[in-house]
This record gives sequence, structure tokens and C-alpha cells, in this order.
Amino acid sequence: MKIYSLKRVQVLPLALPDAWRFFADPKNLQKITPPHMGFSILYQSGFGAMYAGQLVRYRIHVFPFVPMQWLTEITHVNEPHYFVDEQRFGPYAFWHHQHHLKAVPGGGVEVTDEVNYAIPLGWLGRFANALFVERQLNAIFDYRYKVLEEFFNTAKMSVQKPVSA
Repeated sequence: MKIYSLKRVQVLPLALPDAWRFFADPKNLQKITPPHMGFSILYQSGFGAMYAGQLVRYRIHVFPFVPMQWLTEITHVNEPHYFVDEQRFGPYAFWHHQHHLKAVPGGGVEVTDEVNYAIPLGWLGRFANALFVERQLNAIFDYRYKVLEEFFNTAKMSVQKPVSA
């Protein structure tokens, strides 16, 4: 199974606790996901703060007019520094998404998303990744970058392009 990687880094003008509150709340995913994906939360286990073992079920459109459900589990939480979500059911053969938050000198928070993923179906999945999946993931994270920049009104940003492993 071929594992692909994508990493993005963005600096936002927020205090670390404020950044944690925003990124650790699954409801905010809808704000930073492209509208054409029809993202909605169908279920979230537990109440209040994020915790290891929490399940979140979404509906998304990976392809136009093709809704699918995606179940993720929050597997690691170290408030306010990082959390990890992993797919339990959805479009990928493997999905591991690390969210890191770090205060930076001079103010603000560096937000790092690191995604490792695999596509099912062997060579066909590798072909699909080359044809459109990698491009789609980049477009999603480009959208997030832009929305977060506008939402938090900043121009102090940096991005690292995806890296294949």
C-alpha cells in the first residue's frame, strides 16, 4: 500500500487557547471545507471538550452528487498542542491527520496539518491519486488556508507543499 503525505503550515494571529478552541471543535470544519463538498456533521460522541476515543461521523461529497459518510476517531489529544484524527470508515484505505498548534515568538500560532493517507484498490488507487485525489486534497487545504486567512484577517502565512512518501 502506497502512503502519501501532505503537510501545510500556517501562522494565524491568535492566542494558543483561542486557536485550540477553534480547531478542536468539529463544528468549525464546515466553515473551512469547500462548500461544493456538502460537508455536514451527522453524529458526534460525547459532550463538551474533545477527547481521545471521540467519534465524529460526517457526510461529504467526494465527487459531485455522490454523498458518502466518513467516520473519524480522535485518537490522541494533548490540549492545547495537538490532536490526531484517524478514519475508521470512509473513502480512504488509510487516513491519519495530525493537527499541531504552537505559539510563535512575537505572537500568533503556527498551525500544522500533516496528513498521511492511502487510496484503496492498489494500482488503480495510485492512478486515481495521480489523476485527481492529490489535486483534490491540495484544493481542500488551499481553500482552508484562504478561509482561515480571511477569517482571522492576516497576511502572515507560510505554506509547505505536499510531499509524497
